Amino acid sequence: MTNTENDTRAEDALTPENVAAEADATTPTAGENDELAKLAEQLAALQQDLLYARAETQNVRRRGEKEVADAHAYAATKFARDILSVADNLGRALAALSDEQRADEGIKPLITGLEATERELLSVFERNGITRIAAIGLPLDPNQHQAMLEIPSDQTPGTIVQEMQAGYMMKDRLLRPAMVAVAKAAG
Repeated sequence: MTNTENDTRAEDALTPENVAAEADATTPTAGENDELAKLAEQLAALQQDLLYARAETQNVRRRGEKEVADAHAYAATKFARDILSVADNLGRALAALSDEQRADEGIKPLITGLEATERELLSVFERNGITRIAAIGLPLDPNQHQAMLEIPSDQTPGTIVQEMQAGYMMKDRLLRPAMVAVAKAAG
C-alpha cells in the first residue's frame, strides 16, 4: 500500500457518519446502564462483606491468642487457691507457739523446720506471681477485701483495723479476698 492509499483510508475512517456509528456502538443503552449500576452495587456490597469477614477473622485470631496466653498465665489458679489453705494452716501453727515452746530445745528443730517450710512456700508463691494483699490500716477496697464485721474505733470509718484471713492475688487476678474487720465511728 502506498502513502496515498493510507491517507484515503484514514479520511474515510474519520467521516462524520463513521464517527457517529462508532459512538452509537460504544454507548450503553438504558437497560445496560441499569445492569451496570446493579453490578456496581453488588461489587461494593461484596467488597464491604470481604472487609467485615477479614476484620472478624482477625478478631477471632486475636481472641484465640489472648485465651491461650491467659490459659498459660492462669493455669495454676485452682491449684493456687487450694494451696492457700495449707499456707494459712502453717501460719496458724507457727503463730500458736508460745515463747517458752520456742525456747524448748526438744522441739526447736521442729519449729525451725516449720519456719523453713513457710519461707519456701512463700518463695514458691512469689516465683509464681502470687502476692499477699495488704490490708491493715488501708481503706476498704471491695475488689480486694471482704468486710466481715465493723469494730468501733477512733480510726477513720472504713479503715481496716483487723485481718482475719489473708487475701492473695495471682498476677492481676484475685485469688481470694482478704477477710477483714473495718473501723466504724465510736458511739
